Amino acid sequence: MSALSLAARRLRLLVVLTLAASGVHSSGVAGAQAPDPRAAIVVTPAWLAQHLHDADLVLLHVGDRAEYDRAHIPGARFVSLRDVSVSSMDHDKGLMLEMPGVDTLRAQLQRLGIGDRSRVVVYYGNDWVSPATRVMFTLDYAGLGARSALLDGGMPAWVAASQAVTAAVPDERVGALSPLRPRPIVVDAAWVRSRLGTPGFHLIDGRAAVYYDGVEEAGPRKGHVAGARNVPFTSVTDEHLRLRTPAELAALFEAAGVGPRDTVVAYCHIGQQATAVLFAARSLGHPVLLYDGSYQEWSRRTDLPVENPAAGGSGR
Repeated sequence: MSALSLAARRLRLLVVLTLAASGVHSSGVAGAQAPDPRAAIVVTPAWLAQHLHDADLVLLHVGDRAEYDRAHIPGARFVSLRDVSVSSMDHDKGLMLEMPGVDTLRAQLQRLGIGDRSRVVVYYGNDWVSPATRVMFTLDYAGLGARSALLDGGMPAWVAASQAVTAAVPDERVGALSPLRPRPIVVDAAWVRSRLGTPGFHLIDGRAAVYYDGVEEAGPRKGHVAGARNVPFTSVTDEHLRLRTPAELAALFEAAGVGPRDTVVAYCHIGQQATAVLFAARSLGHPVLLYDGSYQEWSRRTDLPVENPAAGGSGR
C-alpha cells in the first residue's frame, strides 16, 4: 500500500471517529435515536406529579361528573364530549358525535383554559378510556397534538401511585388561543370508499367483535364496512387500562395487516371507540385518520358496501 493511500485511510478513520464522538454518523445524519412517538403523547403519574403546578399546564378530567365532584386530580377541569363535539338530537337521521366547526371548537377549547402556551394533559376517571382518547384526537385535529398527552392508566393509576386527590374545583380560566389550523385527519364516507383496498391505507373497525361479525345489531345493516379489519378498542389497553407495550400493539396491528409505515384509518359506532385504536397506532408512529361518521352513517346508506360474516357474506 502506498504512503498516500495509507494517509488517506488514516484521515478517513480520524473523520469517522470524530463524527462518532460528536454523535453524528459519517453519512452526516445525527446519531441520536429518532424521537419516541409514544413518549410524546403519554405521561406517567410520576411525570404529572412533578409538573402539576406548572403555570401553563391544563389538566382535563374525562368521566362521570359525579365522580369528578367526589375526587379528581388537583387543578383538573371537568370536560365532557359535549364540550368538544356536536351531536344531532335526531339520532335516526343525524350523527351523534361529530367534530365542530373550527371557530366553535376554538371557543370551546378556550373555555377549558387552553391557550397558545398550554401543555394539555388529559386523563380518564375510572374506565372512560375512549372518551379521553376522543378528546386527545380532537386536540390533535385542532393542531395541539404536539402539546397534548394522555395520563397512562388515568385516575386509577394516579391513585395507585398514592398521589393526592381533591374535591376542590379550580377557578374558571379562559385561554387565549390563536385561530386554529386544523389538521386533515378527519375523513368522510366518500373518502373511505375511494380508498378501500389502497396499498398503505388500512381500514380498522374499532368495535367489539360481536358487532364487526354481525352477531349484534349495529344500525340498519349488521356487519362492517367491506374490507375493514377488526382491532377492538378494548384490546389496546391492559387489565389496568394502561396502553399496551409497543411490541404488543405492533402485534395487534400486524395481525390486522398493518405494516410499520402504513396509515391507519379507523371507525366504530359513532367515532369514539375508534380514537382509542388511533391513539395506539399514533403511539407506534403510524399516520392516523378518523372516519367520523363511522358505522352510524355507513350502515344507513345502501350504496355503501357492507360485509356480514354472520350472514355468510354481504350485509342485509
